[in-house]
Amino acid sequence: MFGLPKRIKRTQGKYALVDGIPFKMPVDAVESPAFMAVFPIDAEQAATFLPRNVHPLRLWKKALLVVTVIDYRHTTIGKYVEYSIAIACTHGNKPAPPLLPALLPDVFNMGQYVLDLPVSSEISVKGGKGIWGMPKHQAQLNFNISEDKVSSQYDLDGQLVAYVEIDKPAKARLPVKMKASNYCSFRGMLMKSDIFLDNKAGINLFSKARARFVIGEHPRLQTLKQLNIGAPLATVFLPAIHGTLDDRIESWFLDFDELPKQTPEGMESVVNLGLGESWLPPPTAPVPAEDEQ
Repeated sequence: MFGLPKRIKRTQGKYALVDGIPFKMPVDAVESPAFMAVFPIDAEQAATFLPRNVHPLRLWKKALLVVTVIDYRHTTIGKYVEYSIAIACTHGNKPAPPLLPALLPDVFNMGQYVLDLPVSSEISVKGGKGIWGMPKHQAQLNFNISEDKVSSQYDLDGQLVAYVEIDKPAKARLPVKMKASNYCSFRGMLMKSDIFLDNKAGINLFSKARARFVIGEHPRLQTLKQLNIGAPLATVFLPAIHGTLDDRIESWFLDFDELPKQTPEGMESVVNLGLGESWLPPPTAPVPAEDEQ
């Protein structure tokens, strides 16, 4: 669970060309800062955002919204920011008991279901969505680290979509060696991808966790207000991540009681994308002050 599988280690120094995207194997990211904020949300409402057989991970009576931003500085496809908004989840026929998946993550197929995943560059959209099924799209993003805070802003069409900010933990010495799983919907299928992390982190919990997540006026994330997002439960800062994205992908058909009337987004959304690494202009929409939220 915690170590890098031998099949991935055996790809060291090899190359791949997938959908026209060149990869040096394994698919690594290094020396890239990241941060995370975890918020309690209404569990019943959270379930309405998830497909069949994907269930909210419950912490007591609440589900969890996980906002993670990574400033990828050294990857095989260049530099880009990735802004993930997700619901912590399990995958199986039945919901898992509260808290137990944290102790037995593989038994309950614990991970996060990604609701939105804006990124800076076109090539990241082409690879992340076309290969791994992630809901990537290009947006105006930034990543800022100050002496005491870490923040990221997400704009579309000049409007604020979301802003997240945490108080930076005083120290980042806790070893974090784990596998994290992403679940996404694409092409009418549930897609699962894994990333293996080996990092040191600074973590603040409960009353020491200071963060805010602002949903802006842009319509893209307005439905998230139904989740009744509460005060932060945890914040995490990783000054320099080392992550390896697994090139093995799992997928399942998404089934419904009746045949869907609308065709889900598919390969037509990525087939004509190029390999551009340029970014859109930085976000400039005003962010409400804390006392204005």
